[in-house]
Amino acid sequence: MRADGTPGLTLTSARPEKTAVVGRAKEIATKEQADAMRGLKLYIHRDRLPEPDEDEFYLADLVGLEARDPEGVVLGSIRAVQNFGADDMLEIAPAAGGPTWYLPFTKEAVPALHIADGWLLAVRPTEIGEREPD
Repeated sequence: MRADGTPGLTLTSARPEKTAVVGRAKEIATKEQADAMRGLKLYIHRDRLPEPDEDEFYLADLVGLEARDPEGVVLGSIRAVQNFGADDMLEIAPAAGGPTWYLPFTKEAVPALHIADGWLLAVRPTEIGEREPD
């Protein structure tokens, strides 16, 4: 499906390859048509995905959660989960407004997730360096 919800491609087969999925679509007949589609983002309705196991979640589940600091102050909300080639980063829209900022999605920076309650614990990098060693 396309980002606007309209049907996009009808996949007839797919196989994993390295860091991608290679697929065939009914609407694409030639190599040139396929090459023109490189980088196309595919979307699927959430109800078509399998339910995650206990203690698992989809990254999309993080979008919209409040990011709270260790004292419970709302820092902002998760706008997106980005990956610029290294690890996942949470893009956070500040509660007070202004430009978004990024937080690494690591256990150290995000030690607790409360998805059902709508928030996660966010430890900003400057706070990580200031914490007492364990």
